[in-house]
Amino acid sequence: MSDPRPAPASMWRQGPVWTESDKRLAKYVARPLREFLHVESSGSLLLLAATAVALLWVNLPFEGWAEGYDHFWHTPIGFEVGGWRLGESLQHWVNDGLMTIFFFVVGLEIKYELVHGDLRDPRTAALPIVAAIGGMAVPALLYVALAGGGDTGAGWGIPMATDIAFAVGVLGVLGRRVPSAARLFLLTLAIVDDIGAILVIALFYTSDLSLGWLASALGLLAAMGALRAARVWAIPVYVVLGVAAWFSLLESGVHATLAGVAIGLMTPAVALLRPQVASDYAADCLRDHELDAEELHRLRFLLAESVPMVERLQSRLHPVSSYVVLPVFALANAGVALGDGVLGDALTSSVGLGIAAGLVLGKPLGITLACFLAIRLGVGRMPEGTSWPQVIGIGAVAGIGFTVSLFIAGLSFPGSAVLTAEAKVGILLASVIAAVVGVVLLLLAGRGAQNGTAVASSPEPVPLPDSNRQN
Repeated sequence: MSDPRPAPASMWRQGPVWTESDKRLAKYVARPLREFLHVESSGSLLLLAATAVALLWVNLPFEGWAEGYDHFWHTPIGFEVGGWRLGESLQHWVNDGLMTIFFFVVGLEIKYELVHGDLRDPRTAALPIVAAIGGMAVPALLYVALAGGGDTGAGWGIPMATDIAFAVGVLGVLGRRVPSAARLFLLTLAIVDDIGAILVIALFYTSDLSLGWLASALGLLAAMGALRAARVWAIPVYVVLGVAAWFSLLESGVHATLAGVAIGLMTPAVALLRPQVASDYAADCLRDHELDAEELHRLRFLLAESVPMVERLQSRLHPVSSYVVLPVFALANAGVALGDGVLGDALTSSVGLGIAAGLVLGKPLGITLACFLAIRLGVGRMPEGTSWPQVIGIGAVAGIGFTVSLFIAGLSFPGSAVLTAEAKVGILLASVIAAVVGVVLLLLAGRGAQNGTAVASSPEPVPLPDSNRQN
């Protein structure tokens, strides 16, 4: 975390910039806000705040507020060029367009983990991969067992998802009570879970498939791959082709946000230049203790190209995803009216119960059983310093299925506002319960681990010499 204190005035030739000054607004608002955005759980807090605002917007007893929410997010927005027109509601632009940035960041994270992270090492990655599969399969089976088939059965994919932002945010709040290896286990599990959710959306929640538009999207992605192979690094070219691929997927019937995942996975994870190139150039330029504009421009280029594109884009877009995209998505989708018996119906409906059972019970059960089998069969190994109670607690935290679950809920019941509302209420309640249960279990497990460590580390009493004992 950066130092919250302003830089000393002696280093500025013309006085510090406004954010580093001693002005009240900078001192008490700008710098604390900057520090807040560096906190790991701050994105989760904003997401939670946006959800609360959406629920209050719809449920406060003020005339016209609930209708105003629907009218606002269903405002039609379109573009027309000649005889061609693209028009969607504001909510659809958020879900189909803005969420592409979120899925693009997910694709970048997956690519980084495959090349540089835990998914690169088969032995280390084996346990969270198996755990993620168990954590997806058991919730889906529980949902089907409770909701049955037909229209209600279409939501089987809803309880499969883990919300990476909320889950990691919960562990961030717990701090050192959770071992770092356990955090890495949950992060890897959530990334594999995202891969599973992406495949589920692509294979099972796609309707009215247009093969012509799909072929166009695949052709554009292939062109991006060819340009990368030819070592073309002009970002605007990829932006244009990416937007075209997104539009082709939108028209094909495959959910357009999958374009973000595909492009993220195609992003180079190896730097164009070795870091030594920039270091040697800087040393050569600074022999005269000066940098002119041309040298500075060249050095900035060399330094930038010494960092893999995946890391550079993650650094730039992760704040946009966490602090803009996800809160706006929650604001647009979490507004569910809880009056007129909706809450009671959701708590007793097969959809709501299926989602709650899947997220609250299915996730920890599936993850724990999968881990037990993987370790017993020698496929994976327990994260260092992690106990079985902590694995169960992590499984419970993985039951926070907010963002992607809401996303799949919107795709599951397109013709039924009632089932969609029941699903959203089930997701909200189940995610809250899963978070509370997970925190309690991890706190208890952490306390037990500390007590066990204290007992284990205490020295054994040394017996006093016995004068009557014979040597």
